[in-house]
Amino acid sequence: MTELTQVLRHLVPVDDPDALVDASTGDDAAVYRLAPDRALVVSTDFFGPIVDDPFDFGRIAAANALSDVYAMGARPLFALNLVGFPRDRLEDGTLGEIVRGGGHTCREAGIPVLGGHSIDDPEPKFGLVAVGEVHPDRMVTNAGARPGDVLVLTKPLGSGAVATAIKAGEAPDETIRRAVEVMATLNRAAAEAAVAAGVRAGTDITGYGLLGHARNLMRASGVACTMRAADVPLLEGAAELVAAGHVPGGTKRNLADMAGDVVWQGDLPEAVRTLLADAQTSGGLLLCVPPDRVEALVATLDGTTQAAVIGVVTAGRAGQVTVV
Repeated sequence: MTELTQVLRHLVPVDDPDALVDASTGDDAAVYRLAPDRALVVSTDFFGPIVDDPFDFGRIAAANALSDVYAMGARPLFALNLVGFPRDRLEDGTLGEIVRGGGHTCREAGIPVLGGHSIDDPEPKFGLVAVGEVHPDRMVTNAGARPGDVLVLTKPLGSGAVATAIKAGEAPDETIRRAVEVMATLNRAAAEAAVAAGVRAGTDITGYGLLGHARNLMRASGVACTMRAADVPLLEGAAELVAAGHVPGGTKRNLADMAGDVVWQGDLPEAVRTLLADAQTSGGLLLCVPPDRVEALVATLDGTTQAAVIGVVTAGRAGQVTVV
């Protein structure tokens, strides 16, 4: 994240009153006001294969891209495909399965894929440009957390470790199956529950890991937070994979980057510390929920996601995350 921060310093400042959210707050998508009651939400995300099955890869990549729209409390409208694929493999059927998987997820989200762009690339890549809509007064952003808000995480952690173990050929079949199920699950239900509960602050958990995204959210809101490690849901088998050495490079960088902003309290297993920074793909939402609405939100999500109450927003140094 340090390298990316240095690059983003060179972005030209935005001076447009209708640009409601830009890169300056580290939010999940750009938001541009079209009318007093309508704003456009736009994001893009794509990456290389993290699972062996091309159909599942397409499903996961699409769910991951749409997650940025859901994280803003928005409703997706349509998507465009982004494809990088080696020209000499176009006839083997792999790309067709990837695109079919992405289309499957978009149909599940209730949106059309209206086109896209492809390039000849020796390393396959797939993702979406995701376009949505939100009422400007009901956006969920990084900047809305308040002391006393309760932290709710809607998916278990560990997909980064599983993907790394898959590359090494050492991930158990059942662990892969569960990880694919979690990553391919849309954050739609979580977003709808958050909007219904009046949540104003939240983000989705992707490459920066839970700790990194929590730090960004707290920093933008000018607050701190405390997390209870024992309450954070983990994919079954993920801790064992980490202990066996299946740790993504991105996770290691996340831990190093968080060194000045995380306070560890108590005797936490090394694997748990690592998973709290695990670089996720299509992770859940981290929501800052008013305390009187937490029970209703979690009840709404029961059976649809593995939602868990994991901590609380506190007054303190902006961006500090304490893990107990």
